[in-house]
Amino acid sequence: MLYYAIKVIVSALLIVAISEISKRSSGFAALVASLPLTSLLAFVWMHFESSPPERISELSFQIFWLVLPSLILFLMLPFLLRHGLGFWVSLFLSVAATAGSYIALLPLLRRMGIDL
Repeated sequence: MLYYAIKVIVSALLIVAISEISKRSSGFAALVASLPLTSLLAFVWMHFESSPPERISELSFQIFWLVLPSLILFLMLPFLLRHGLGFWVSLFLSVAATAGSYIALLPLLRRMGIDL
């Protein structure tokens, strides 16, 4: 139980740190947020749990492909906000477009022989 508490605390601290950094420097916060910290934490937790290297490798490969459609959110959200749409509408449309990108990508990856 202590192990899970440590995992939650470390993960939460990273999110809070990014939020606090953004109050002082959005550029530096963006840099920290763009780092694959969640993925790195997952790899470390898997290693501590004695996952075989093949599983960590497989997760890393799958993350690579699934990062691609997530980039839609980071392009659409600022575009919509700069063009006068409200925050919630912009966020909803950006998330919807990102979800659509995931849905479109998955069959394409299967056809390419990449199993997720």
